[in-house]
Amino acid sequence: MRSKGQATSFMTMKPMRLMLAAAAFAAFALPAAAEKIPLSAISTYLNRLTTAEADFTQVNADGSMSTGRIFIKRPGRVRFEYAPPEKSLVMAGGGQVAIFDAKSNQPPEQYPLSRTPLSLILAENIDLGRAKMVVGHREDRNTTRVVAQDPAHPEYGTIEMVFTGNPVALRQWVITDDTGNQTTVILGEMKKGGNLPSSLFSIQSEAAKRNR
Repeated sequence: MRSKGQATSFMTMKPMRLMLAAAAFAAFALPAAAEKIPLSAISTYLNRLTTAEADFTQVNADGSMSTGRIFIKRPGRVRFEYAPPEKSLVMAGGGQVAIFDAKSNQPPEQYPLSRTPLSLILAENIDLGRAKMVVGHREDRNTTRVVAQDPAHPEYGTIEMVFTGNPVALRQWVITDDTGNQTTVILGEMKKGGNLPSSLFSIQSEAAKRNR
């Protein structure tokens, strides 16, 4: 069984070359120059991000790496479909996060979405100007980096989001969990505004389908 820290990081994958992660990060184009994006503009962008899907590359605390497809339906829903050889699935819906292990017939491991910093960008109303929510906001090599936490529960960890501007776009995030482990998710080009069915984020439906 995974530890609480490993669960919050979502997955521990098979080792691959960490240098590939740097290549993946460099794959998206950056503007020639940029200024720090205001928190109000980032909040507006996230609140307008109702549905989205993209390819992703994930780098785990142990240096292992995996790829897959992510589906987002705000508020409160996300789905990570991991590509072979993992073929695992992580999804959030109904206030819970569920980890489906492709190699096990056991029920998914579950824990509250509110206990992971990812819940901050899946919230119905995002206000990065809220007191004690943002603990870091800086410009770095033509990107804006924002580190946020749950003001009521800073012990749950942080999420560092990386944005480019003109227009504002979320490019990656780094989750630091309650044990200090870090998981980086690098996003490919986002397809926004599509019609994603709610069943795509139903933990109960997924569990029932796997038990047939």
